[in-house]
Amino acid sequence: MSILVNKDSKIIVQGITGSEGQFHAGQMLEYGTQVVAGVTPGKGGQQTLDNRVPVFNSVEEAVEQTGADTSIIFVPPPFAAEAVIEASYAGIKVVVCITEGVPVHDMLKVKKVVDQNGTRLIGPNCPGIITVDECKLGIMPGFICKKGNIGVISKSGTLTYEAIAQLVNVGLGQTTAIGIGGDPIIGTTMKDCIELFEADPETKGIVVIGEIGGQMEIEAARWAKDNVSKPMVGFIAGQTAPPGRRMGHAGAIVSGGDDTAEAKMRILGECGIAVAESVADIGNLMKAAMEK
Repeated sequence: MSILVNKDSKIIVQGITGSEGQFHAGQMLEYGTQVVAGVTPGKGGQQTLDNRVPVFNSVEEAVEQTGADTSIIFVPPPFAAEAVIEASYAGIKVVVCITEGVPVHDMLKVKKVVDQNGTRLIGPNCPGIITVDECKLGIMPGFICKKGNIGVISKSGTLTYEAIAQLVNVGLGQTTAIGIGGDPIIGTTMKDCIELFEADPETKGIVVIGEIGGQMEIEAARWAKDNVSKPMVGFIAGQTAPPGRRMGHAGAIVSGGDDTAEAKMRILGECGIAVAESVADIGNLMKAAMEK
């Protein structure tokens, strides 16, 4: 078991003929991911990646021909929202949007459509999702992961990899690692992921990596306090950020109150989550929590 994607997921790459799409689709195929089609309007009928992947003009056509159920989007920011909406209307169940810089105004429209159609959107502005040894969807390096029973959820790309490395160092592998993205409006929240991991029988522990700004980590922690039976470890990035400073992600802006790193760490602790002071403590804390 795992969450959202597995070895049976059939993947479409939207924007497969661009340089990003080409490179990462190739990496995904190498990992063993079932990439069944690419979509680039106007380039239908071609074959790409050493003739291993057919290209279609539309997602609808690709779904009809291949039975794909999952899509990943490497499309420039002005067109990314339309790409998500197209996938949603074509019946794709899980859409991962890697694109950074999607306008917030566009995301309001996207959110409405995916919610209405029951599409699970991950991102935008995220590294994607990996179910270890089964399916890699996005830009995460697959070789750092090891199969195991810890679920990893992160707002930050690089810290996702660091947390995985720390877990592997203490002998803990992962079921699925998911980067949810750091934009103000994203498809899948931290709470959504915790809920999925709590319901997954293979996942025995959960790591959450948040950052300053917004209320997402607090909502997730409060929900977890009453609903999660599995040990959890949390880390908040941006502990040294001055108040009012935005850090990298558009969603990471401290407006005061509960959204500083200090306040979030305190609330996570009050909700029964073991809080790591440094990202280097994640592995040891999780190991200790699992042994309790």
